[in-house]
Amino acid sequence: MKERTLGRGVAVVGAGMSRFGAFAGKTTRDLLAEAYRDMIASVDRGFDPDEIDGVYIGNFSSELFEGQGHTAPIMADWLGLGHRPATRVENACASGGTALRDAVLGIASGIYDVVLVGGIEKMSDLAIERVTDALATAGDELFEIPSGFTFPAFYATMATAYFARYGTGPDALRAVAVKNHDNGALNPKAHFGMRICDVMESKKAAALKKGKPVPQWAGVDDFLNDERANPMIAWPLRLFDCSPVSDGAACVLLVREDLARAYTDTPIHIIGTGQASDGPLHGRADITTVTSARLAARDAFALAKVTPGDISLAEVHDCFTIAEIIATEDIGFFEPGKGCTAALEGVTALHGAKPVNTSGGLKSKGHPVGASGVAQAVEIWKQLRGEAGTRSVGPNARLGLTHNVGGTGQTSVVHIFERR
Repeated sequence: MKERTLGRGVAVVGAGMSRFGAFAGKTTRDLLAEAYRDMIASVDRGFDPDEIDGVYIGNFSSELFEGQGHTAPIMADWLGLGHRPATRVENACASGGTALRDAVLGIASGIYDVVLVGGIEKMSDLAIERVTDALATAGDELFEIPSGFTFPAFYATMATAYFARYGTGPDALRAVAVKNHDNGALNPKAHFGMRICDVMESKKAAALKKGKPVPQWAGVDDFLNDERANPMIAWPLRLFDCSPVSDGAACVLLVREDLARAYTDTPIHIIGTGQASDGPLHGRADITTVTSARLAARDAFALAKVTPGDISLAEVHDCFTIAEIIATEDIGFFEPGKGCTAALEGVTALHGAKPVNTSGGLKSKGHPVGASGVAQAVEIWKQLRGEAGTRSVGPNARLGLTHNVGGTGQTSVVHIFERR
């Protein structure tokens, strides 16, 4: 493998996001402005927006979701940055992570000194059937979609293959869902700010209030195995295995490394970045792994000169619970087939040996697809600076990782962050 270096160091000096959820009456512009204001407030010493040299916006499909194309210059203008070079980046659900990588390379190349990265998506205004159709455009429209595949079906197929190879089952999927809802309940920006046990109790209370029979679930596992409470979407994936249809935006401010202390005493440095591609799912020899994620992680670790064992925490792309398990193996935390065991044993829990998706992940925090990769960086920024509140992994966290996947792995982007 060719050895690569960044021409200049890059640091994150500000990070913010909107609330994630379903917001009738709000536009993408409203959500991006909310995230931008949150980012501005996070810059310890403040900054002048006139210093921004360029803008990158991750967005999957504003055309299909909102009927709006040519998104980046419109968003830049809305933020008062209208004459900056503004570029929209589209790589399906990896749009935000790819926008972040392009911004890193823009600074590392010497072209820019200060760059704003945004990620946006407004999905909830469409009926669920139209959302499904829009998301399906990230699959292979020639071979996969006409065969009846939707994204739950894609990941259900991966889960079925994984279970068959490694002799595991849905118990680990439930463990991931419970963990990520536990974490999301601690995140005030999350789409789902409730633990699954609290959802269960709320359904009991609602039944009682309506004078209906109160379900007698013995516990969370019983609740998650109830077809009425947690219906099957595509075996083995049930409703609580799937990320929601979300609206939201996120922003980070990047600067060249030697400028960082002018903005904050606690910059977070981006020391590794990797991106790789693959063909559609139907053409792959092995669907129990995402090869592009393995390659992107390999390149990011090589650039950063660290190993998976050095990473303190990670935000990975858990569009479905099986995706988190596969991701933890692809980035090298666990051997193939061992991600399930790690989830069941609490290794990836908030205070486990290798915390994963402390934000709640896409599963609980929400998944406005173009914003997800940038929002992952926001969480790592907060954690490494000790600003994650009750979901903090602790003061010793030094290295964080983000893993953002487009489609079923046609694109994967991995970044490594360092607190010095």
